[in-house]
Amino acid sequence: MAVFLNRSQSKMILHMDGDAFFVGVEVAKNPKLKGLPVVTGQEKGIVTALSYEAKALGISRGMPVFRLKKLYPKVIILPGDYKSYADYSSKMFDIVRRYADDVEEYSIDECFADLTGLEPPLKMTYRQMAERIKKEITEELGLTVSVGLAPTKVLAKVASKHQKPDGLTVIGQDEIGKYLSETPIGKIWGIGAQTSVAMMKKGIKTAQDFVMKDVSWVREHLSKPHEAIWQELRGVSVMELDPHSKTEYSSMQRTRSFHPATNDEVFLLSQFSKNMEEACAKARHFKLVPKAVSIFLKTRDFQYINRSFNLISPTNTPEPLMALVREHFKGMHMKGVLYRTTGVSLLGLVPEGAAQNDLFGGTDRAHKFEAVHKQIDKLEEKHGKRMVYLASTHDALKSKGLGTEMEDLDRDLLFL
Repeated sequence: MAVFLNRSQSKMILHMDGDAFFVGVEVAKNPKLKGLPVVTGQEKGIVTALSYEAKALGISRGMPVFRLKKLYPKVIILPGDYKSYADYSSKMFDIVRRYADDVEEYSIDECFADLTGLEPPLKMTYRQMAERIKKEITEELGLTVSVGLAPTKVLAKVASKHQKPDGLTVIGQDEIGKYLSETPIGKIWGIGAQTSVAMMKKGIKTAQDFVMKDVSWVREHLSKPHEAIWQELRGVSVMELDPHSKTEYSSMQRTRSFHPATNDEVFLLSQFSKNMEEACAKARHFKLVPKAVSIFLKTRDFQYINRSFNLISPTNTPEPLMALVREHFKGMHMKGVLYRTTGVSLLGLVPEGAAQNDLFGGTDRAHKFEAVHKQIDKLEEKHGKRMVYLASTHDALKSKGLGTEMEDLDRDLLFL
């Protein structure tokens, strides 16, 4: 048999996972939707998220909306609202932080928290902490979450999946074998489809089969990350939580999707302009300038057209960067092709002042723009955003697309 450690100083890790999170937020916003088959993805033309009621009908992610309407005419189809999802996500994690200092935001709807040693100061058992977290999220946000408690991160993920939705599962050191024997190897966090197929060919069908192997077998047949998973499944914590919010950036990205898809050059350039203004504003906030820029167009058929260019004069102001975008746009845009997304990335970010001056006056011109934008930033801090913006951004601001997409938001904040 596998040996599971039973240490007196064993850790207790919480994993929290939102139940059908995106649709859950839609129901929280409109309680009349509770208990109904609801899906999101109207703006994309495919199902991107679905309620448990919709899943029970046989609907799955990726199903075309036109087909969904024919087969299930009573299903409620909504556009995605990722701004709301991000807001609810932040509030959900704030509730977890009421009980734990070390919280790792793993994705928009799930996190890990280290509860080790908090029983005496909080005067609660670990289970009671988890119950309080679940209760407060439901009462304050109208959402349900599934929670797992276990000695390691991987086991905590096993626990949170064990009972969904609205579940709470605690795996103690003496119960590890029971849960692993019930868990297919392909359901273990960090073991991909190809690896699980290869492992099953070697007779490893469950997580219990995996931990029964000795370390020499693991090292011979698998990679180092899989050895860490093997250790964690045995109750040995080797994966540390990363509770630190991102404060340094090597790049910044802004994208925007819109519906319907379009070939309109003026509109597409306006979307690029809006993205660039927002990315530059964030770079100025952190006092950073990019050494290079990358832009892309995504077609209605999800094909990407990319261009990247280095900057002779690094700057965090949109005017000179948009002049370069317009030059590259000419070679990207194709007549007759419909586009649904634009995106810009500021790359190779360095502190303001760290970039060398060029020999042709470009840096001096950039400094003039920077002085203007710093005054605009102060104005907007006092009176709100969009007090002043580029004329080329106007069309993007006046158009209201159907829903928002995950990629439309700050990728640094949404852990994408």
